[in-house]
Amino acid sequence: MNRNVILTCALTGAGDTADKNPNVPVTPKQIADAAIEAAKAGASVAHLHVRDPETGGISHSMEHFREVVGRIREANEDVVINITAGGGGDWIPDANDPTRGGPGTDMQTPAERHAPVGELLPELCTLDCGSLNFGDMVYINTADWLREHARLVQAAGVKPELECFDLGHVWFARQLQQEGLLDGDPLFQLCLGIPWGAEADTETMLAMRNKLPENANWAAFGIGRMQMPMVAQAMLLGGHARVGLEDNLYLSKGVKATNGQLVEKAAGIIENLGGKVMTPAETRAHLKLRDPDTGKTAGEKA
Repeated sequence: MNRNVILTCALTGAGDTADKNPNVPVTPKQIADAAIEAAKAGASVAHLHVRDPETGGISHSMEHFREVVGRIREANEDVVINITAGGGGDWIPDANDPTRGGPGTDMQTPAERHAPVGELLPELCTLDCGSLNFGDMVYINTADWLREHARLVQAAGVKPELECFDLGHVWFARQLQQEGLLDGDPLFQLCLGIPWGAEADTETMLAMRNKLPENANWAAFGIGRMQMPMVAQAMLLGGHARVGLEDNLYLSKGVKATNGQLVEKAAGIIENLGGKVMTPAETRAHLKLRDPDTGKTAGEKA
């Protein structure tokens, strides 16, 4: 059991959710405000996507990332920043010509995915460790792309959060470690409940956890109604946790949530199980993250 839990809040994601809950942040200001709200509620980490302010849909705009990160860093509320680097991998075959991407396809090169991370240098960024049948589309992340992306993240000095949606992704993340493309103790995020990847249940979480390297830090999350059960299960199995409107829109049945409310509910679960949520400073020290102000690794003399 882990009694000192890093609690991440995934604020908005890129899914078609903005019309389903008015609390899903869309504009850069709304996303930054949501990060600050989550931090005030007790989140250790804010996980960031950006959206098109006009449509609420997917965006990779550097301008939006700059505004969100700038607003968070200027606020008087500490939180570890984790920028997504997993966008631009959505493939939907064209109905008439399956050799081409149809409407909704959104592809980026590893360098394009990495651009916000390389410029803004957050403490953490995601590295999605494989391809997946993601609902009705295919999320594409080939092995060679991942190696290229891992090298870019490593050169930037940002710690990757290794997002694993199935057991094969854990296997490939271990391969990246063996090839020297991951520095220090790796950080894994076990992503559970996304059709058609790993299921959100105890057996699956335990199986994935048991395949992690001995020196790994790890967290897990479930989507929808499995969000809070997976908070408790991850803690009990020795891991950390993630909540937020990217993964779940409801506080309880029929009650639409805010990010802050989800953080507060998860923190309550952690505390009721006898644990505590790590502060951002404790999180930086535990994961040996680079300090955003000094550029030094947490605990290293400036």
